[in-house]
Amino acid sequence: MNIRKRINRTETYILIALVLFCVLVQVRSGQFFTANNIVDILRSLTIPGMFCICELLVLLSGGIDVSFPSIAALSMYLVSTRMIGYTGNIVVFFIVGTFLGLVMGALNGYLVGKFHFNALIVTLGTSSLYTGILNGVFLAHESPIPAPMLALGKAKLFSVYNQQLQLRSNMPIAFIFFLTVVLLTFVILHYTKLGRGIYAIGGDINSANRVGFNVFGIQMFVYCFAGGLAGFVGVARASMMLNCAPTNMVGMDMTVIAACVLGGASVTGGVGTISGVLLGMGLMTVMSNSLILIGISTYWQRVFTGLIIIVGTGVSTYQALQKQRRLIKRENN
Repeated sequence: MNIRKRINRTETYILIALVLFCVLVQVRSGQFFTANNIVDILRSLTIPGMFCICELLVLLSGGIDVSFPSIAALSMYLVSTRMIGYTGNIVVFFIVGTFLGLVMGALNGYLVGKFHFNALIVTLGTSSLYTGILNGVFLAHESPIPAPMLALGKAKLFSVYNQQLQLRSNMPIAFIFFLTVVLLTFVILHYTKLGRGIYAIGGDINSANRVGFNVFGIQMFVYCFAGGLAGFVGVARASMMLNCAPTNMVGMDMTVIAACVLGGASVTGGVGTISGVLLGMGLMTVMSNSLILIGISTYWQRVFTGLIIIVGTGVSTYQALQKQRRLIKRENN
């Protein structure tokens, strides 16, 4: 890739914006580049960063998913409350949570892939369904978590201490999960036929079908992967919070979608990178954690999130229309 193309990539602009915002916060507060603040930001990025991977794969395939917070919450609650007496290996909790999420994600994939229902409508419906089950059937409330999950949440990779503010920040074990998910997804998207198929059906589902990609199978994988990862993240979230609070992921879908759009992922499918969406989420995380340091109300983040979704959707739709017009013009010529 030549220098001009690299400079014109969305990731480059987001990186520049992120650096400038970090410098602004540092100038105003003098505390941004302290070790404990960096650790706090990376800790805050861990859960929404994994959710971004869920959403990215769905967006790349030409769909959209707003059900992953509900899947994560229901998986988290069932694992935390129904396995409260289990004291075995922590891996079992994540396996159960992932399985529950995979089953819920499979429903999304089947409805979208088999019946060609609109992905937004399907995931809005299943999100309401899972939230209703959580609150209506299980009467969800804040509750303690099993001992192995509690031990995982208290464990840390390392700690840093800010002597000036007398604050200590711990890097959670879950950050390794985040890095592993990013690496696994990168390999899938860039080194497998499945990854090429995900981009292909997002770019043009009919063309992908004609060249031999199993469209239904790929869509099932995408939604099962997103659901399974959401279930996994739900267990990790409860461990990090040291308790099970089913409502603390409400509204995270809009933040994640905004971060993906900000990072260059197209809502019409076929366009997006892991680095882009993570930079987008990094910028939103830094804003969320740092606005108070420069004397700005955190409510302005909601304004920013809404504008990103509106503008990003408009740009993606405009680009899709332009592409369609070029194809029609080429065929007529």
